[in-house]
Amino acid sequence: MRASFFLLLCLSLCLWGPLAFPQQGEAQSREESIDFSAGRMSGSMKEGQDYTKLSGNAKIKTSSMEIEADVIELYGKDFRFIKAVGGVRGVQQEDGLTFSCGTMEYDREEKIALFSGSVVLDDRENDVVAKAQRIEYREQDAVALMQVDVELTREDSVSTCVFALYRKEEKMLEMTGNPQVVRGQDTFRAQEILFNLDTEEITMIGRVQGSVTEREE
Repeated sequence: MRASFFLLLCLSLCLWGPLAFPQQGEAQSREESIDFSAGRMSGSMKEGQDYTKLSGNAKIKTSSMEIEADVIELYGKDFRFIKAVGGVRGVQQEDGLTFSCGTMEYDREEKIALFSGSVVLDDRENDVVAKAQRIEYREQDAVALMQVDVELTREDSVSTCVFALYRKEEKMLEMTGNPQVVRGQDTFRAQEILFNLDTEEITMIGRVQGSVTEREE
């Protein structure tokens, strides 16, 4: 029945519809659907090797993600994996994150998203905007691992480094690889910097350097 449904969809140039299946580890009666639309669709519904390719203003929506891209591929058993390429943008609804990047890969079972290529991750809840070349976000822990050309901005603070671990719930930023925090006219450098974005408390470890500008009363 799924195969017939798939063939009917392929006859249309403008597609819109759901794919529904039991969620891993949950009661079989409970299903998660993937809503999608695109200009074109192709693929295979072979048992255990599901594959669908959406192209032309492709859009999909899962229980936790909304994704738009030039091309979106869904593959693996029950479409466990999602890959989006070209002009990727979207929303991680549960944690209030918006994102844009060149390529995105998402594991729906492990709830892990990998963004690469000029990534911008906007944590609207904490007013934090993160930029990097690669960001891995683990939904279950609300933790983002950022690598290469990392820059995080919050109010008047700009933090840069090579590697960063952002703990969203704790509002903690752990930075290594030539880390630097510029807050207003003050600058802080060290081998490792821990920055509490909530209290703005900074802990610096190893080869500590900095400059503080005296403020006029």
